[in-house]
Amino acid sequence: MIAPTYPKPRRRLVGASLLYSVSLFASLGVFLFGYDQGVMSGIITGPHFIRYFNAPGPIEVGTMVAVLEIGAFITSIAAGRVGDTIGRRGTLFIGGVVFTLGGAIQTFTGGYAMMVVGRVVSGFGVGLLSTIVPIYQSEISPPNHRGALACAEFTGNIFGYAFSVWIDYFCSFLDSNLAWRLPLLLQCIIGGVLAAGSLVMPESPRWLIDTDKDDEGLRVLADLHGGDIDNPVANAEFREIKEKVLFERQSGEGRSYAMLWRKYKRRVLLAMSSQAFAQLNGINVISYYAPRVFEQAGWIGRDAILMTGVNAIIYVLSTLPPWYLVDRWGRRPILLSGAGVMTLALCATGYWMYLDVPWTPNAVVVSVIVYNAAFGYSWGPIPWLYPPEIMPLTVRAKGVSLSTCTNWAFNYIVGAGTPWLQDVIQWRLYFMHAFFCICSGILVYFLYPETKGVPLEEMDTVFGEDSAKSFQERSTSSEYASFISTSREGANSYPPKPRERPDGPGEVSWLGRVFRYGATASSSYHPIENEELAPLNSDDHDGRQESGHRGMRSEDYTKNITSIVAFRTLLVSPV
Repeated sequence: MIAPTYPKPRRRLVGASLLYSVSLFASLGVFLFGYDQGVMSGIITGPHFIRYFNAPGPIEVGTMVAVLEIGAFITSIAAGRVGDTIGRRGTLFIGGVVFTLGGAIQTFTGGYAMMVVGRVVSGFGVGLLSTIVPIYQSEISPPNHRGALACAEFTGNIFGYAFSVWIDYFCSFLDSNLAWRLPLLLQCIIGGVLAAGSLVMPESPRWLIDTDKDDEGLRVLADLHGGDIDNPVANAEFREIKEKVLFERQSGEGRSYAMLWRKYKRRVLLAMSSQAFAQLNGINVISYYAPRVFEQAGWIGRDAILMTGVNAIIYVLSTLPPWYLVDRWGRRPILLSGAGVMTLALCATGYWMYLDVPWTPNAVVVSVIVYNAAFGYSWGPIPWLYPPEIMPLTVRAKGVSLSTCTNWAFNYIVGAGTPWLQDVIQWRLYFMHAFFCICSGILVYFLYPETKGVPLEEMDTVFGEDSAKSFQERSTSSEYASFISTSREGANSYPPKPRERPDGPGEVSWLGRVFRYGATASSSYHPIENEELAPLNSDDHDGRQESGHRGMRSEDYTKNITSIVAFRTLLVSPV
């Protein structure tokens, strides 16, 4: 008699594998943004494109390129409310679908007006993606690796840009309208992959806990800690997030944009300024119009696109050092050093164009490459990392939406104005953006606090808010007291025990079993079991800032959490 055989259970992604896999896939959202930035820079100089659109002038070209930012501006404002309502994962799905639709309209356009409409529709998708991806990334990342993961995400953005530039270069050899239609078609395929994949990605555990889906939120945290629902660090992390949510609710101030501006004005202004200066520092003069810049310097036709491709490769490589440096040096040193190098590179670019000597083309290429590398290392990734870091959970989506819409507003101003300024003020344009680089460095030096290694739930202390007073208010809150008393009733009563995953066939799809509740870490989570664990509470906050990764070992961590819960229980217990 032959023994029956059973299908092998599929392996679930947990721990570090889950975190990195989901982070990589979410980065497709910013890859699309980068691809869309670069793809237009190459096709607008192609002869078939120019002939098809009847030799558009600088204003028409600027509008066609920059109108995407109008759509992105609109949906980046709406993304705050959408992200809070349907979740981070649902917003990713909608953004991917809308971007794909816009790409299809551009690919099969019949004229200038239809191309502009397609760019606006794609902008709607980009606005949603560019707002929600940084939020999602920050909410699934441990504090001591949060900067590195955000910088890796930005590398995906620049890889998308570089990929599109080389696609433009190779398609420029096609002697038909496919030379510009094919690059536009590829963005539809990538957008479709993102939309489909978002359906099986896990939801942010912070959003789940904030919307009272506690069992699902704890399940995600447990999976990020290796899959054990009884993991003490996952349970302690759950309690910290839930405490913060309850305290914010107890304040009774709501979650409106008016409350955000009134209570967190400094944070909002810093987040918005970081995105504004990322554009005013001149990156889109290069990203959108690099071939035109090189043509002005003396590189003609396909050679200008080739130089853009070489520049793009170095641009990608420049985004790699922050993976290591951002959680060791911190945010401020990187921004300050980047602003200084960009100032010098932009001044050199303008100076060589002013001289207009035989070696100007080569000198301009070198200057532009240095500028792009400095931006890719500093003002490229940090403005996408900083806003979701400094915003509290209850208004994070709305705060980041304001910073992102600022990015798109200034993106449009720079993108639409550059072709005209290149013709009118010519080499002086680069000195203008060098001045903005100087201003951004001054702003960072005097106003930007350092956030390296700080858990998201402890960011209040960075901005000098009265944590002792907040703790007293929280300890006397009736809702918080109920939460603590519930947690005393038994080791397994709170946090809640999630429902067991069904093992029978047909109850959960295979994709659901592979990616079930996938990926989010709170600020104090470390995905590697043997790594030292950072404490959740602020007692060791200064030490964590100095070391960037030191913390207590697991057994000490558990004792500390137990003593903290016991102490808080005494505060809310009747005498």
